[in-house]
Amino acid sequence: MARILRTARILLSKEWSLQRPIPCPGNRAWNPAAATLHSDLGSLTRYDKSAVSPDWQKKLTPEQYYVTREKGTELPFSGIHLNNTDDGTYHCVCCNSPLFSSDKKYSSGTGWPSFSEAHGAQGTDESNANILRRPDNSLGSTGTEVICKECDAHLGHVFDDGPSPSGQRFCINSVALSFRPITTI
Repeated sequence: MARILRTARILLSKEWSLQRPIPCPGNRAWNPAAATLHSDLGSLTRYDKSAVSPDWQKKLTPEQYYVTREKGTELPFSGIHLNNTDDGTYHCVCCNSPLFSSDKKYSSGTGWPSFSEAHGAQGTDESNANILRRPDNSLGSTGTEVICKECDAHLGHVFDDGPSPSGQRFCINSVALSFRPITTI
């Protein structure tokens, strides 16, 4: 019985030491030896990018933050990219991932930049694109939200009323995008 209790006490003390928070270097209780001990443990689960995300409010303008991080929508016909006809690529304003190509942009008359296909998509196969689709019930009806695959930024929505051949209309907020023109040499 004593052996079982001793083994349980050892196991519990090891488990407790793994769950104890590690003090930060700025804290008065900083102990480099403890940090070294625990830093070698590694993660047993997939790396969580959101745990080390940048301070979005410092990086983005208030409007960009509202749209991309709080799932807002810019006013129609107000976006800088609405009437842009230059050749290039539209990137995520948060993480710079390429999202849409100018050759898939068209004028839908809705008040937001519209695209028939995501950058890197092969028809309906979006596995190489930097966007994800999520169901969205926030407006009282079922819709499909479009987010950045890399940083989870809200970009806009996708609808099934676009031009052929895809029939899709990616309705994207201008403030969620940055534009990089094609440079000629």
